[in-house]
Amino acid sequence: MLDAFAKVVAQADSRGEFLSTEQFDALSGLVRDGNKRLDTVNRITSNASTIVTNAARALFEEQPQLIAPGGNAYTNRRMAACLRDMEIILRYITYAVMAGDASVLDDRCLNGLRETYQALGTPGSSVAVGVQKMKEAAVKIANDPNGITQGDCSQLMSEVASYFDRAAAAVA
Repeated sequence: MLDAFAKVVAQADSRGEFLSTEQFDALSGLVRDGNKRLDTVNRITSNASTIVTNAARALFEEQPQLIAPGGNAYTNRRMAACLRDMEIILRYITYAVMAGDASVLDDRCLNGLRETYQALGTPGSSVAVGVQKMKEAAVKIANDPNGITQGDCSQLMSEVASYFDRAAAAVA
């Protein structure tokens, strides 16, 4: 995984060029908005347990067959595995937000996840619903303007939402 700075340098180096004004401007914007990014990751990380638990609770209320006998989250072991998977997806989303790049999410979490769930008989569509529920909670928590760096966070919140959407699409 390359961070935004290393990626820009590697691309320029592979072309044998100096960094362009556009690349400098983009990296300057990333630095300028760095505190917002840190605040966002900190908020999601600090509330990860609540985000996962509430998303799972809402999912199981909507799809009670998952926790009924014979359901994919029936028994404590399966429920724990479900919560663990949701937490892992959330953790990798925070890595992507921090890096400003989805490659760590794709490479270390999502690649092959759908196939794994299919092999285990886990309904990917239900996992996708759980991810969307985490997205709603995480964006709400991260977008709360109290106690964070002030400024327009709409672009960053759109980016955060896109990582959740990417994860939901990967498992559905």
